[in-house]
Amino acid sequence: MLKSASLICAMALGLSCYAMPAQAEASTNEADSLRSALSAVTDSSVTNVAPDTTKKRNIFRKIIDYYANANKRTDYRKFNFGVIPGPHYSSTDGFGIGIIATGTYSMDKSDPTLPLSNVDIYGDFTTKGKVNVGIRGTNVFKKEKYRLEYKVKTEFCPTDFWGVGYEQGAVEHDTVPNYKNLQVEAMARFLFRIAPKTYLGPIAHFRYMKAHNIKAEGTQVFDGLQRDARATTVGFSFTFDNRDFRLNAYKGCFVQFDQTFTPRFLGNGDDNFITSELTLCGYQKLWKGAVLAGEFHTQLNYDGAPTWLMKAEAGSPYRMRGYYEGRYRDNNIMEAQLELRQNIWKRNGIAVWVGTAKVFPEFKKWGDSKFLPNWGIGYRWEFMKRINLRIDYGFTRDGGGLIFNMNESF
Repeated sequence: MLKSASLICAMALGLSCYAMPAQAEASTNEADSLRSALSAVTDSSVTNVAPDTTKKRNIFRKIIDYYANANKRTDYRKFNFGVIPGPHYSSTDGFGIGIIATGTYSMDKSDPTLPLSNVDIYGDFTTKGKVNVGIRGTNVFKKEKYRLEYKVKTEFCPTDFWGVGYEQGAVEHDTVPNYKNLQVEAMARFLFRIAPKTYLGPIAHFRYMKAHNIKAEGTQVFDGLQRDARATTVGFSFTFDNRDFRLNAYKGCFVQFDQTFTPRFLGNGDDNFITSELTLCGYQKLWKGAVLAGEFHTQLNYDGAPTWLMKAEAGSPYRMRGYYEGRYRDNNIMEAQLELRQNIWKRNGIAVWVGTAKVFPEFKKWGDSKFLPNWGIGYRWEFMKRINLRIDYGFTRDGGGLIFNMNESF
């Protein structure tokens, strides 16, 4: 306070001196002395009164600040990238840690109407020995003339095998045959715009799976079944997509139909078949902060049958959440879900859903299997603008399971 008062007085005296021209020449020495005093006081004040009070942030503070500000970017045309880890647990995989790096970007920064492209890089490691790493994304080119959708993943995990068909999956065993499953998968879909929001183009899909380390008590279940399989699939894909934001839609609809062929001449051996896959999604805003989302999905395999390793399965992080993946498998599947998403407070929200699915070998045996029920509840946290961290718990016919993932399930 004393030094601040000295500074103010000195400045006032200095101004007074320059305001009296008649006395200025007669007081040159005094003015010089005053300027020296003023300079000394000013330097002292700057040095001692206003020191650098910036504090270094420790690693925990930096992490907290990073996630607190992750959704506050305003220039969404630039590459926006974030990393988030998450612990999880399920009866299938045990305790685990998942790490997801997600990014959004625009292929034309001068076009604010161009939908954002996205890429996810992920890894998952669990106490039961599951390792799952991969990359997936969608690239939207300038003026939406083309789209490139891609997915590459490698997964190694111990898993159980009930058999093929609803009846086999519905049986409760004291000991379920266990094996280690190696899976390598790559998919690319390149689409050309043929009308507004409407695309058509080729699709290619490669899968390799191998079952090994089969436990002794399960060998009889695998009798007559091949232990490894590969499939090279080609075909065409039709897409209509007018959602306002692909990763977390508030309105619009999405239609995708894939017609693919897995022929013998591509090196598929006896595993040759045709697949038709259809996905229908719709989104509608309700009251403030609420969105109702619905999805129907079917995968039909015919003119041959895929090996048991590649049959349609109920249960995944996106559909029939909570089911043991692969417990119910057959040539064909039909499934549907309806989800209510509600923002609660700031970056926090919840979701509740109901769903059902049916696996069956062929349409004439439709009645031989029953519908599988599914319902659940989830928590949503906005990691980046309209990109949610998703934690779901799904209830199933046989129990339930916890899912940790990025972006909405559909």
